[in-house]
Amino acid sequence: GEGNCRLPTMKISSAFAALAATIAVAPTAIAFSPAPRSAITANAATALFSTVDDKAEVREYFNNEGFNRWNKIYSDSDEVNTVQLDIRDGHGQTIQKILNWISDDGDIKGKTVCDCGCGVGSLAIPLAQMGAKISASDISDAMSKEAESRAKSMGIRNAKFYTSDLESVKGKYNTVTCVDVAIHYPSDKMAEMVGHLCSLSSERVIISFAPKTWYYSLLKKFGELFPGPSKTTRAYLHEERVVRDALKKAGFEVAREEMTGTNFYFSRLLEAKRV
Repeated sequence: GEGNCRLPTMKISSAFAALAATIAVAPTAIAFSPAPRSAITANAATALFSTVDDKAEVREYFNNEGFNRWNKIYSDSDEVNTVQLDIRDGHGQTIQKILNWISDDGDIKGKTVCDCGCGVGSLAIPLAQMGAKISASDISDAMSKEAESRAKSMGIRNAKFYTSDLESVKGKYNTVTCVDVAIHYPSDKMAEMVGHLCSLSSERVIISFAPKTWYYSLLKKFGELFPGPSKTTRAYLHEERVVRDALKKAGFEVAREEMTGTNFYFSRLLEAKRV
């Protein structure tokens, strides 16, 4: 009877309460703040400005409060809450899956790798330690400088870190990586972004993104009810078909794939090779 109905309701409520807690922590996970009205207005000029605003917003966030928050998440700091710890675990799993692929291949030594949106060097540094020649960039000066500082403290000399937005990265590399960055890219820019990553690669592209499924979309909608006082950037989920189509259009074929899902971190990982 009534008693039986209450238990699932309580479970759901506690799950929602836990989810609400993420709003204060994370652009890379299911942390969402509502898009301003201007981002919804359907005219070309507004769309253009909203993209510029996104970029400026991301840069500003990761140079200030976001840097402090994510630097703790992407380190061994114990100044993190349970949600942030869960995100650290999820991101760590994604990085490890990439390192496992590359380790299994056994041929990264001496190869060039371009890591776009390198953050504090979670992927770039271990790849450098495996012998790759690294060129890593981040839109946030604070992030790229922290990555450079971490690499230097480990005596790494085969990695260059610099500040740049993704679209401005140039050159040709054996492997191009872009991990947990797409969350900041509006859906209508995603195919273009994937195309640009492919244009930098002579052999392979490794990309991760939060997949747009009914479940994650529901979490996102729920998250928007709790904007919270803590500033994050807008978060974008992406249709997997759009990403796969963009890779195919650029002449790449998905070779390996993974999905990482913890309580608050969801990431589809694709490795695509030039055909």
